[in-house]
Amino acid sequence: MDAFFVSVEELFDPTLRGKPVVVGGRPNERGVVSAVSYAARKFGVHSAMPLRTAYRLCPQAIFLEGHRDRYLDYSHRVHQVLCEFSPLVEMASIDEAYLDMTGTGRLHGPPLRAADRLHQRMKAATGLNCSVGIATSRLVAKICSDQAKPNGVLWVAPGCEAAFLAPLDVRKVPGVGKVTEKNLHSFGIRKVGDLARLDEAFLAARFGKWGLALAGKAQGLDAGGWYDGEIGEGGGPKSISHEHTFNQDTADASQMEATLARLCEQVGRRVREHNLLARTIQLKLRYQDFTTITRAHTMARPTGLDAELFDEIRELFRRNWKPGRAVRLLGVHASGWDEGGGQLGLLDQDRHDRWTQATAAADKMRDKFGDSAVSLAASMKGRYRERTHDSPPDLPGKK
Repeated sequence: MDAFFVSVEELFDPTLRGKPVVVGGRPNERGVVSAVSYAARKFGVHSAMPLRTAYRLCPQAIFLEGHRDRYLDYSHRVHQVLCEFSPLVEMASIDEAYLDMTGTGRLHGPPLRAADRLHQRMKAATGLNCSVGIATSRLVAKICSDQAKPNGVLWVAPGCEAAFLAPLDVRKVPGVGKVTEKNLHSFGIRKVGDLARLDEAFLAARFGKWGLALAGKAQGLDAGGWYDGEIGEGGGPKSISHEHTFNQDTADASQMEATLARLCEQVGRRVREHNLLARTIQLKLRYQDFTTITRAHTMARPTGLDAELFDEIRELFRRNWKPGRAVRLLGVHASGWDEGGGQLGLLDQDRHDRWTQATAAADKMRDKFGDSAVSLAASMKGRYRERTHDSPPDLPGKK
């Protein structure tokens, strides 16, 4: 989808069209940009940039906090349209999806005709524009869709993948971030074609398994991480985490513990949505000077309950925070999935069962009235406006 959050905002306020718009928060906040209009991008503003930096680059921009519920609603509408074109749809994020169109030629026509029909149907059903990439692999299709923006179509015919990729910067390859890009540049690898000329042994020796995946990606193949699976087969998360940056650094222990309780609620909710139990819980703590520590603990019994996750993370916090030292960011990370629990004593088991029942009831209330409907008492002081991001827990097609 093209500038998805901004485009949805324009549906509700047409006066925003054609103007520089930044979604993510107020310009004096510490948050980051969630989305920008194409008019704002001309000034160098991009997603994940600090809001204050965006304001310096484009002070005339209109800054919006965003409307998470609106974006999810339209993401579900997008998903419904996509399911009209193929039964194999994978939502990669709130505004991006892959479709396996194998065998749909009689129904939708050849690739370019199908893409044109998708454009028209999406606009009619949602009022939004999208860009379509077509290729024999998800990796190349994704790059094509990026190159086709806004509101375009780009098709790389079978057999032309390597030639299409060769002149592109290595940063265009999904999964190559700033660190990997810098490492590749140190070896003189700047274009995808440079990467494609190296043998797998060289890449494996310097980048391990990721090097082998890079070798495949340079040839236009789906390789490494998420691309190893099939479209529509799902696959659970390897970890689940939430974090919060305070607008003002704080040394208030009660405020920080309340924030950790809120983060545990968010993590626990997502753990339960995936029918998982977490064995390992990790604290992330960033001080005022940006010094960051992480501390993990393997629990005696795996859990997905907010209260039990909070008990563990609070203990980690109390053992590792230096009293009086101001904190900028807190995070909670759950991993080490398990299907069963260890043996508990009678009193502990009774408490666990009561929390299980209470949490199930709370989840029903949240499903009906929103995540803020029910909270742990410990989290009330720590409530904050959740930043709009592209991978919320309740993506369409993920439940």
